[in-house]
Amino acid sequence: MSTRSQPPSRAPRGPHTRKSYQASVSPRSTPNTSQAAAASNSITVAIALDSWHPTDGTRKTVRRNAGRHLVFTGNRLVRPEGPPQTSTWDFPPPLGTRKVTALSTADQVTISRHLRVPEIHVRINEEPLLDLGDPATPPPTAVDADGRSAQTFVVDVVATRAGAHRRATASGRDIYAVTAPLVVEAAVRILDGRSARTGVAAAGELFDAPDFLRALAPTHLTYTGT
Repeated sequence: MSTRSQPPSRAPRGPHTRKSYQASVSPRSTPNTSQAAAASNSITVAIALDSWHPTDGTRKTVRRNAGRHLVFTGNRLVRPEGPPQTSTWDFPPPLGTRKVTALSTADQVTISRHLRVPEIHVRINEEPLLDLGDPATPPPTAVDADGRSAQTFVVDVVATRAGAHRRATASGRDIYAVTAPLVVEAAVRILDGRSARTGVAAAGELFDAPDFLRALAPTHLTYTGT
């Protein structure tokens, strides 16, 4: 089944670079209070990778999770029915409009923990799925002194409520390498008491998002609010 997903018109954005992890988040973004949690009718997370050279761990995860995927629809996690739906999504330049496929990810689990939203959809462009499905695709190779691969990514998130849209977009290099500074920043904030709660929680429950992103600039992230 193929449909067309049209995200709302974009605000002007800064230059897209391969060396930085960029994020554009509404200046009204706040910690996820009960008021914010009730604000959306749907959330779509659209992911674009120019390629995907999977690690051995990624390949093992794909094999282990085969047939065990869940999606969040109708305000609950359910097994998907039928083959993944396809649509199109307008990513920022240079990617532009791409064909995307529905994907089951941990985002549907973590977001639904703390945001009261009945529909959470994740989409990914088709090129990285072809790489992932090819057993001959090699693992990632470092191309700079920081050990990052040449892979680029964009994560475009749109929350919709009563026809109004709010957007957060992040782009950068190497989905594996960018994980480390995010995890370390989260660990530091938990240890120094800047987390919003204790116990098991999604990252979005624990931290003020704009402040978290600004803390990673300029070495790991460039953050601008629109």
